[in-house]
Amino acid sequence: MIEVKIYVDSEDNIIRYTISGHAGYDVKGQDIVCSAVSVLAQNTLNSLVEVCGISEERIDYSINEKKGFLDVIIPSELDKDTKIKVETVLKTLELGIKSIVENYPKYVTLKYGRCREC
Repeated sequence: MIEVKIYVDSEDNIIRYTISGHAGYDVKGQDIVCSAVSVLAQNTLNSLVEVCGISEERIDYSINEKKGFLDVIIPSELDKDTKIKVETVLKTLELGIKSIVENYPKYVTLKYGRCREC
């Protein structure tokens, strides 16, 4: 099962997301659930750089493809316009994950948390 966790700050802005595990919907290379979550997760990270204009070096992230793990922490010091773009990108990720959870609840979970260490 894939577990997606979205962390918010005191103002309910998304400031971190983690994705871990494998769906187990089908065999590796044919698992459409894993593929869907992977595309959303990677596209979100790419969008933070390309659309929001945050340099890759400023984003604290780690990826372990073999274990199916991605952890992305948004930099805390962003100007107002960038924060708006970031929140739009991250809300889009959340919407996509919710859609996958609705259609494949046995394979993906979505949890929320407050970020204390970010």
